[in-house]
Amino acid sequence: MEGQDNLDRPLFSRAVKAGKRTYFLDVKATRSDDYYLTITESKKKMDDSGKFTYIKHKIFLYKEDFEKFREGLDEVCNFILTERPDMPVRTPYTPPVDSFSEQVKPAETPSEEAPPAPSNDGYSAGVNLDDW
Repeated sequence: MEGQDNLDRPLFSRAVKAGKRTYFLDVKATRSDDYYLTITESKKKMDDSGKFTYIKHKIFLYKEDFEKFREGLDEVCNFILTERPDMPVRTPYTPPVDSFSEQVKPAETPSEEAPPAPSNDGYSAGVNLDDW
């Protein structure tokens, strides 16, 4: 089904490499053209036969849940930073665009430049939620 294939393609995507894991943040559209976010954790693992496989976990986050999700994430991150101030903190990744709404433009618009590729330095461990 060609229409179904288009629903599965992200409108915007960001890969975040964090050690042995990679997180994929994909903006997709529903059939009614409402946007939502999928967050996929992918971890490379060796199976019993010695071949590499990928273990994936995925969550779906809808617009109406962004604020509550952000509040919860901020709360638990602040708890960790308060309770474990001795833990090293990496410099957070700052998206190249000022606001999330500017990043959600359809990728197939030829007159617009594609957003820069994410950093490959291994320190892009998260998205600056203040930019959402």
